[in-house]
Amino acid sequence: MAQYSTVLDGVFIALADPTRRAVLRQLGRGPTSVGELARDAPITLPSFMKHVRVLESNGLIRTAKSGRVRICELNRERFALVEDWLAEQRRIWTDRTDRLERFVTNPKEEQ
Repeated sequence: MAQYSTVLDGVFIALADPTRRAVLRQLGRGPTSVGELARDAPITLPSFMKHVRVLESNGLIRTAKSGRVRICELNRERFALVEDWLAEQRRIWTDRTDRLERFVTNPKEEQ
């Protein structure tokens, strides 16, 4: 469980930055070279590469070098971690709000 939490923390840290989210949005359309991804970013290429490394080290993207070009592609399976966590949170909060609703609408039944 602790390892799962550490991995999930890394994914959320990677998703926290708007530049990295923009990269993921672009990669959602298909594999793209780092040069193409960096073209619209208002930062230098070395700074942009740090974002790519964060995404890759947290498993959100895969990169492969073909000659002088590095191609990035989205690792869609990694997003299952976030989906699972959100589903669990949704279930927890739905249960809590349902209990609160029952308590408010039928306070004598709860006692």
